[in-house]
Amino acid sequence: MLPDPALNLLAPEALDADGLRVFNPADGRLVARVRRYDRAALSAIIDEAEAARHPWAGRTAKARGDVLRDWFDLVRDNAEALARLLTLESGKPLDEARGEVTYGASFIEWFAEEARRAYGEVIPPHATDKRILTFRQPVGTCAAITPWNFPVAMITRKVAPALAAGCSIVVKPAEATPLSALALERLAREAGVPESLFRAVPAFSASEAGDLFCAHPSIRKISFTGSTHVGKILMAKAAAQVKRVSLELGGNAPFIVFDDADLDAAIDGAMTSRFRNAGQTCVCANRFLVQDGIYDAFVSRLAERVDAVRVADGLSCSSAMGPLIDRASVARVAALVDEAVAEGAVRVTAQASIPGGGSFHCPVVLAGVTHGMRIAHEEIFGPVAPVIRFHDEDEALRIANDTPFGLAAYVFTAQAARQWRMMERLEYGMVGINDGLISTEVAPFGGIKESGFGREGSRHGLADYMNIKYCLVGGL
Repeated sequence: MLPDPALNLLAPEALDADGLRVFNPADGRLVARVRRYDRAALSAIIDEAEAARHPWAGRTAKARGDVLRDWFDLVRDNAEALARLLTLESGKPLDEARGEVTYGASFIEWFAEEARRAYGEVIPPHATDKRILTFRQPVGTCAAITPWNFPVAMITRKVAPALAAGCSIVVKPAEATPLSALALERLAREAGVPESLFRAVPAFSASEAGDLFCAHPSIRKISFTGSTHVGKILMAKAAAQVKRVSLELGGNAPFIVFDDADLDAAIDGAMTSRFRNAGQTCVCANRFLVQDGIYDAFVSRLAERVDAVRVADGLSCSSAMGPLIDRASVARVAALVDEAVAEGAVRVTAQASIPGGGSFHCPVVLAGVTHGMRIAHEEIFGPVAPVIRFHDEDEALRIANDTPFGLAAYVFTAQAARQWRMMERLEYGMVGINDGLISTEVAPFGGIKESGFGREGSRHGLADYMNIKYCLVGGL
């Protein structure tokens, strides 16, 4: 079988006949083998990144921004090949992959411009012969660990602000999806990013790479997107050197629909939020809380839309939903559905036909789900929509907030006063009102509680890669 032309985006040295195997989850086909790095090689790369960051930080913010702008242009020019590469390794439909490439590129463009806005301040002094000022400086050498569900966007959301701030960064991409990261690295080189400043390093061992990032004295910040369990381990290990840590962890997003909601808008929002990337999205609606008066209509309409979803290989022009990342994920999602049905939930969607040979799970709507079921508390990460009935606003809030997670929440209601009450009382880092798609480069993305801390995107995303230095000038 000939290599896919999209692999031409990778530097030749990134491929290795004996390296990490990357499979297409739609059919299990081997897509490529890429070079992997052991602990010694990773340590050397970190040392090189530490040396490279000083001259990069010494450039003007405009000069750094100009390089990032060139990187953005190259990503945009190669968007179709990047999208195909993304689909090959992650399985998501090609249209979704194109959307992710556009979204990922937006962070490069945003931080190319934001680099020049890392302002300090002059503070009124406490004495007439003194002056107080602050300015921002790059944190230093950073490390990032990214997940497989958004292989392009998770890289650019971390790398672009790090480079804009004047940092260097070493990224360990997910083992299932290293190709996008390696392609982005090559395009960054072509744009003028110094070779050692940004490295994508598929590792022999994910845990060994994480341990090294936590232990290496040159790493001053770690950014991790992934499970809460792993995030807690990294946080504990990073504490030994008091490293700065940004964590975007698990979620259990409620999607709350009140009786007065625009039903058409709520169904559209539900489809976008729940079934994008086959439900493998950290901010996707994990449980649907629907008020009595609209419950039956919502379930019926949602089931009708879900039954019309075409499940196929992401490269197929007819695909509206692709596979899950691997067969283990399919088994886990299926077990959650079976358990909920055994406890009284009702499957209201048809058993859709799905392709054989891949990691597919058909989309499902479950009615009659209760707050006490396991499926209402675990992050599903699959195309399943459990629908819970509620009676009033207080009950909806109680159910929605009864979780250790606090990443995203969604509310559909026409009442302005209720919109404000829900925004203020929901214990989440992000709340979408009458909209199921909240991610954008101009807004701060991140959670609270066990969903982590730190923000990506907006001016806050740049600040996460900078330190504030306070200076006092006396004797004036």
